[in-house]
Amino acid sequence: MRFIHISDIHLGKTYRTSTGEAERYEDFFRCLAEIITDAIEAKVDFVLIGGDLFHVGQILPKTFAKTIETLQPLKEANIPCIAIEGNHDWIHRRDSISWMEALSQMGYIKLLRPSRTEEGGYSFDPFDEETAMGGHIEIGGVNIYGLGYIGAQAGSHVERICEAVTTENNLLLFHVGIWSYSPVEIGNMKLEEAHPLAEKFGYVALGHGHKPYVIKTPEGRPYAYNPGSPERVNFGEEKYDKGYYFVTYENGEFIPEFRNTSPRPMFVETIDLNGAENAEQALDMFNEQVANKVDTSDDDRKPLLELKLTGRVGFHPFELGRERLKAVLEELVDPLHVEIKNHLSLVSSAGEGESSKMSLEEIENEVLHELIKSGSEYQGREEELIRLSISLKKAVQKGNVDGDELLALLDAEGN
Repeated sequence: MRFIHISDIHLGKTYRTSTGEAERYEDFFRCLAEIITDAIEAKVDFVLIGGDLFHVGQILPKTFAKTIETLQPLKEANIPCIAIEGNHDWIHRRDSISWMEALSQMGYIKLLRPSRTEEGGYSFDPFDEETAMGGHIEIGGVNIYGLGYIGAQAGSHVERICEAVTTENNLLLFHVGIWSYSPVEIGNMKLEEAHPLAEKFGYVALGHGHKPYVIKTPEGRPYAYNPGSPERVNFGEEKYDKGYYFVTYENGEFIPEFRNTSPRPMFVETIDLNGAENAEQALDMFNEQVANKVDTSDDDRKPLLELKLTGRVGFHPFELGRERLKAVLEELVDPLHVEIKNHLSLVSSAGEGESSKMSLEEIENEVLHELIKSGSEYQGREEELIRLSISLKKAVQKGNVDGDELLALLDAEGN
């Protein structure tokens, strides 16, 4: 028996108001369509989606329609698509039907979601074709259980999850990250909390983190696999392998093979303009460094760029306007989308010496350092606590972060 394990597809993701909005929107559907083509050609027995099929829970109708169009060949090939909800798929109003539930009712996916007992335990009811709901489905002798996204305290649920499973030849779909492996700051569990899953499930199909990784027992046996996202979703993923797992199940053993996809090229680069005396000189330095660092010769698709400008310069940083920089970039690499972070600081003469105006980031770090240092119980931990403070700030700025998830971030940093 063979199946494909994918996750974190993020259909509907794009850059709003960007000139490349429409093309970027298509990237994610194109990526999923290519994987579905692979599944059909390989005649797999089923496809697993480990959550975050959509980028947001409240998608546009056109995104739903295009999702149906993309999944249609899989349905016509009679290949079941087993899915769970990730944190991006989840809608907070449970009195409304979600788009994932609608896909399940229409037969494009089989959405797995457990029920809960009065005592707080888990119950994985068999999947009901009429209601298109359930927590467990059996295909070819493999018992597939689906959990979805639990949240910040997922690790504390593992014992109850295992207690609810009494079958053999088990597979678990679980939208959760593992600390130290997952680059995501929220929705993770500790490594030691995950290990009991290996005693109950031969294959744990993870999702959530966009970077692929494999979890092993303390004895070195692999049991949990995170494929990451098949397309580059956010800046910071430019160096990650992108793909999915093609898994063969024979003689009671799961044998996964990671297969690469072809995501859009992405570059995150620091451009050092230190010492530039005027905007024209800075533009020349910018041009030279971008030409050296952003090599698109092996891919004809327009790249995604994030550029951070650093250095102390002899002109006001605002003189180096974004439009001037974008004009240079269009001529050099013609990016689909670019984000420019200006961290330049102005150096001005002051008598015989020089006085430097700090960047906003430097001011923020200095203020935090002084505040933390003023508390005697925190002395010696300044850098650690500054890093934690900034992580918390970034998590809050991203939105959709609840109190439990922030507490989990504190707990993880503290350990």
